[in-house]
Amino acid sequence: MMKKRKLGIIGGSGLYKIEGFSKTKWKKVKTDWGKPSDEILMAKYNDEEICFLPRHARGHKINPTNINFRANIDAMKQLGVTDIISVSAVGSLKENLEPGKFVIVDQFIDRTFSRIKTFFDEEIVAHVSMAKPTSLSLSDCCEASLKNLNINYQRNGIYVVMEGPQFSTLAESNLYRSWNADVIGMTNMPEAKLAREAEIRYCTIGMVTDYDCWHPDHDEVDVGMVIQTLKKNASNAQNMIKQVIKTFKDFSAESEPANNCLDVAIITDPKLRSKKTIKKLKHIAGRVLNLSLIHI
Repeated sequence: MMKKRKLGIIGGSGLYKIEGFSKTKWKKVKTDWGKPSDEILMAKYNDEEICFLPRHARGHKINPTNINFRANIDAMKQLGVTDIISVSAVGSLKENLEPGKFVIVDQFIDRTFSRIKTFFDEEIVAHVSMAKPTSLSLSDCCEASLKNLNINYQRNGIYVVMEGPQFSTLAESNLYRSWNADVIGMTNMPEAKLAREAEIRYCTIGMVTDYDCWHPDHDEVDVGMVIQTLKKNASNAQNMIKQVIKTFKDFSAESEPANNCLDVAIITDPKLRSKKTIKKLKHIAGRVLNLSLIHI
């Protein structure tokens, strides 16, 4: 039987708060992985309790490389979050994805190199599938919400995650275009991988802010350009989130790849798992850590 669903929102650049929520309270959450990006906003909307986390902290104080992704996901898990919508600013790698358009991402290419990408990096080893990294039910819900609000969007797209904080070189931008990628950003990896390890369903909505640097008819990307478009996107993003909160439980999540994925992921002999490591992983993998070693 599926446990009660609870929605978490992770807001990227330009989305540090959402208007219109009631019973709001910023909550400090301690984790064994360090401090999350910020306190988590506990709020109610349409009788649903939701959790909102500004990924870069309020005021945008944390660059992409220094985000404590493990603490962020662990904090969400502690608060009972089962589903995460990530709303992120992205650059476009295709002509038809103009600034202001939303992309419901379904695949990632991870080009980051300075980030810890797993909860299972000490004593206990786990291998989860990332073949389908996003949630179909959440993607369907977001699409229905965008349609209902008449917001311009594309269903499905490949998101290249670069390390940053610098923007791409022209050679890099053209390379990613040759891979048929759709958008580029700096934050959704390892966030999506860690959400999968935590058995949390995950969906990315990319808000296009610019054409990266490949487009001959547009200026090279700069912060001013990004902020200008983000301000225009923010209202649409908030309206979409409110619509999703109202309807996400109407979309069945029974057969999602994140559901119970740790059942067939942990390979370390139970006799070699220390109490210290099990305790550290209690929120992420406590459900399965007492099971026997899987057979392969």
